[in-house]
Amino acid sequence: MADLTGLLSGRTNWRREVAAPMRSFLRTEAGSSGVLAAAIVLALLWANLFPGMYDDLWRTHLSIGLGDRVLSLDLREWINSGLMTLFFLVVGLEARREFDLGDLRDRTRFILPMLAGIAGMVAPVLIYLAFNAGGPGAHGWGVAMSTDTALALGLLALVGRGVPDRVRVFLLTVFVVDDLLALVVIAVVYSEDIQLMPLVLAIIAFAVVLTLSLFHVRKTWLYAVLGVLMWAALLKSGVDPVVAGLAIGLTAPAYSPGREELEQATGLFRLFREQPTPELARSATVGLTTTISPNERLQYLYHPWTSYLIVPLFGLANAGVTIDMAFLGRAFTSPITLGILLGYVVGKPVAVTSVSWLLERLSAGRIRAGVGWAAVLGSGTIAGIGFTVSLLIATIAFDGPQLAEAKVGLLSAVVIASALTWVVFRAAKLLSPPKKAYALLGNAEQLQDLSDPVDPERDHIRGPKNASVTLVEYGDFECPYCGRAEPIVRAIMQDDDLRFVWRHLPLSDVHPRAQIAAEVSEAAAAQGAFWEMHDLLLANQDHLQPADLIRYAEQLGLDADRLHDDVKRHVAAARVAQDVESADTSGVSGTPTFFVNGQRHYGAYDVESLKAAIKVARARAKITQRHG
Repeated sequence: MADLTGLLSGRTNWRREVAAPMRSFLRTEAGSSGVLAAAIVLALLWANLFPGMYDDLWRTHLSIGLGDRVLSLDLREWINSGLMTLFFLVVGLEARREFDLGDLRDRTRFILPMLAGIAGMVAPVLIYLAFNAGGPGAHGWGVAMSTDTALALGLLALVGRGVPDRVRVFLLTVFVVDDLLALVVIAVVYSEDIQLMPLVLAIIAFAVVLTLSLFHVRKTWLYAVLGVLMWAALLKSGVDPVVAGLAIGLTAPAYSPGREELEQATGLFRLFREQPTPELARSATVGLTTTISPNERLQYLYHPWTSYLIVPLFGLANAGVTIDMAFLGRAFTSPITLGILLGYVVGKPVAVTSVSWLLERLSAGRIRAGVGWAAVLGSGTIAGIGFTVSLLIATIAFDGPQLAEAKVGLLSAVVIASALTWVVFRAAKLLSPPKKAYALLGNAEQLQDLSDPVDPERDHIRGPKNASVTLVEYGDFECPYCGRAEPIVRAIMQDDDLRFVWRHLPLSDVHPRAQIAAEVSEAAAAQGAFWEMHDLLLANQDHLQPADLIRYAEQLGLDADRLHDDVKRHVAAARVAQDVESADTSGVSGTPTFFVNGQRHYGAYDVESLKAAIKVARARAKITQRHG
């Protein structure tokens, strides 16, 4: 099954996959949550079975020296202030990519998650301060405000099975705001004894990074040197240096590669193919690499490392707390533990839900969540999971028994928030199908990824014209992945409320006969036989020579001379070019690429995956019809 899924998620690349700024992030975060959870459990076992060994290891000092200059930190500090910088680099990259390519490219869609994220931080802090104001734990209010993105998404995958991706996208958008504000709090509130000159040096280093980014300088080593300099300067200044990662991540632009750059890269590869020398190999490698945005290259490099190694290592180094019944009795009556616990499990869901409701009412529906009420409430409850950033703040704000109490509050919130989220989505599943769809999906208008809507007068449509769901495929008759997708499309076309649209995307630089095959299909369309020719071409992808194409026309009973004349004069070239242009403006990365009711379909295109996407699209179409 895994091999089949791999085959049915392939495509011939025309562009790198950059139009899905959140999907790969979601998959990696959710998949790594199990590693983080295992690290937390291991830390708790280690700290309770061998408490002396646990503390002694993480207090071991590691020094790096250059001449008379020596930087000495213990292992926990190297992780918290060093490796975690890369984690926040990824957070900054994802925030920038969502602004450049994701749902937040429509800036009005940032209003609700921004305010929900802010309220979701303020409310828990107020609850925490209600327990701790004027007490010794008041300074630790920052512990109660930040959601753990990786752990929350992972646990949502477990307790919210079947929840549409749109819910996770909404949740992650709120989390991005949460993470950004948490880093600002760390920099402003939890940095002590600020030294001005190192801080000025860090600001100058960041200004240089920003200038180089604006002028599209691509010297990786230069950014690395400036990043290390900025980190070291912040560490010396007294500001937590993880801020450096966030700041640099936000400077890395995300964009789709242009066709000219791709054609140049293809030309460089062809030169290497003709003359495989080291010089041309390097030129081709550089040419291919530079077509991809700095944001995506850095995400590809660092995201797996941070999710599967750095964050779990952080959990292992910080989650350990020695637990006994006497300690638990004190902890659960401690204002620190209670403030953190209630701040997360009460403050987060109340804030996220109430702000979403108020904004929709006050704006008369112009500003609303992209999901339904159950999804908003479930997002609020799962946002009650705070660990990574909160634990980082706790290690800065507390020590000794207070730190242990804060850890108990954070770990307890994980358990209770997960249980509440399960209850919310379980309740939604018990509703009737229409009410369940509305509760999860809502009726907000969705951004359209397909730039050119389907035109019955122009597009080639198979299936009922008035179907509630439209499946659009950008394909190439010589693309082997399109050939594999064809029987899948045939299988789902048994649905009598689905129409299928084929649009051309001949990748001539890798499939030399794709363009002529596309023009032949259009010449056949002029004689009323597009779909018959479409089926023949995909069934005979290895036989697309001119003689083969004429034979197919004769086989279908077409006027072969007319078809030959139309193709020779490139009558349909402009029609094919229009499809290619619409693919370009829709951010299509290769063939086959599918759109379901104008929304891009990501991942495998097997029967089950496409049927699931069609089911969601049909539910949303019915909601729109009912509430429109």
